[in-house]
Amino acid sequence: MSTSDVSERVEAVRAAAVEITRRYDRRYWLSCAEKHDFTTAQWEALAESGLLGLSLPEAVGGAGGGLTEMVALMETLAEAGTANDFIVIVGLCQIPILKHGTPEQVDRFVKPSVTGEKKICFAITEPDAGTNTFKIRTRARRTDTGWVLNGQKVFITGADECEYMMVVARTQAAPDVADRRDGLSLFVIETASAGLTMQEMDIVIGWPERHYTVFYDDVEVPADSLLGEEHQAIRYLFDALNPERLLVAAKAVGLGAFALNKAVAYAKERAPFDQPIGSYQAVQHPLARAKTHLDAARLMMYRAAERFDRGEKVGPESNMAKLLASEACSEAVDALVKVHGGSSFDRDYDVASLLPVSRLMEVAPINNDMVLNYIGEHVLGLPKSY
Repeated sequence: MSTSDVSERVEAVRAAAVEITRRYDRRYWLSCAEKHDFTTAQWEALAESGLLGLSLPEAVGGAGGGLTEMVALMETLAEAGTANDFIVIVGLCQIPILKHGTPEQVDRFVKPSVTGEKKICFAITEPDAGTNTFKIRTRARRTDTGWVLNGQKVFITGADECEYMMVVARTQAAPDVADRRDGLSLFVIETASAGLTMQEMDIVIGWPERHYTVFYDDVEVPADSLLGEEHQAIRYLFDALNPERLLVAAKAVGLGAFALNKAVAYAKERAPFDQPIGSYQAVQHPLARAKTHLDAARLMMYRAAERFDRGEKVGPESNMAKLLASEACSEAVDALVKVHGGSSFDRDYDVASLLPVSRLMEVAPINNDMVLNYIGEHVLGLPKSY
């Protein structure tokens, strides 16, 4: 697909997404967030508009595009202050199932996610492992009919809203593998499975989605729940984790633009000394820097997404995009707070609500220090630092 074709598709996605943000605007999003109600009406509108399958082929009900279009969708929603975190979750789950699943698994798990009929969440993080996936303890033990799953996951966003859950589990004990990349497997299971329980976490970032600790106590997992080959999950995960980084980058770029637009509008109007505060360099320069850094992050993000869609390896670019975007978003939100001063903490101004999520994107889905470690080791060729 030519660059002009991609550009046209991105603009078409943005136009469709803007229409949805006008119907389900920031006030709608904040209302859902306040009550911890999932943005059901927005999600249904996204499904009806065909925007939940942008990166999937038409044969499975998708739009025949790629990750680039999904990035554009997330950026546009976030730019209106209506980012839906399930765009990240469903987007990252769809791709590895499509690439490594059986036709039956694609029919069962992917197609219903395109129509919005069913949703998938992603379960990888564990309390003691953190970003060290090789240290996870959740274990899937083979039986005559499949596996039995035991363990615990944390920070599982929207688990209560999903019919399916993609789970990373150990199928070989860590001491038994010569290569630490071996011994992990990927499963897609039903959240209604006996023995699977959820405990809501008291997370304060102010999203509509709830977050859970998930427990697996002798959960019977059918044989056809295994995605790809046993013990090979790490080789599949980066088909999920690189898109995740880019979709989070898109959220950060969009939210940063939302914050910047609010700051600029307020700086043009606020005039306690008879001229707009936006005329002061102390106000202008932080806003100009934030704009510059957001645009740089956007360029890296789309470059990485387009390379991913061409089948190229994008580990460095996706990590760099996430780093740049999350830091630029925080920079824009910081500038917004400074422009509004004390009014930032008046709920009516809708400024303080942006602080937790902007900081969150610097530490999740992977913290920026680990991103820098990756760049230092795998891009610059420096010795491993941890």
